[in-house]
Amino acid sequence: MALETERLNLREWRAQDREPFARMNADPAVMEFMPTVLTRAESDALIDRVEAHFAAHGFGPWAAELRETGEFIGYVGLWTPTFEAHFTPCIEIGWRLAKEHWGKGLATEGARAVMEHAFGEVGLKELVSFTSVGNLRSRRVMEKIGMTHDPADDFDHPALPEGHKLRRHVLYRKQGLRY
Repeated sequence: MALETERLNLREWRAQDREPFARMNADPAVMEFMPTVLTRAESDALIDRVEAHFAAHGFGPWAAELRETGEFIGYVGLWTPTFEAHFTPCIEIGWRLAKEHWGKGLATEGARAVMEHAFGEVGLKELVSFTSVGNLRSRRVMEKIGMTHDPADDFDHPALPEGHKLRRHVLYRKQGLRY
């Protein structure tokens, strides 16, 4: 299963994606709103979890490549969070792109295609997206794809310790057309 947009191919992961993905996950700018940068082994383990998620659910975070060049630039897709919160169980839409591809509308373009797939082909009724309060770039993507934020839904991420600067998260939601 793959999705195409005007500028992106969202596709299955390949062995050659591991090196640029690890480089991206080691970039402090890319990982600014994550608890830490990832080692190569941690990055590879994340791809392994993504592939297992696809096998278990039929969807997950797709590898994102530029259609024009075939360059791997990150991921855009769906994920089932494993922590417990007031809004779980749920399906999350998310993205992570290499820094040199920020500010071009690629995350928004990919997320719109994933959202259409989630509500159409997969038949989901709702998607959520969340990030730490200060991640204004991701919050803007959430807003551009039509997600809404209710401050009453904000939460402390249970995987982060009390007092951690990224613990407080905002939650955005989008309802599908099928009920």
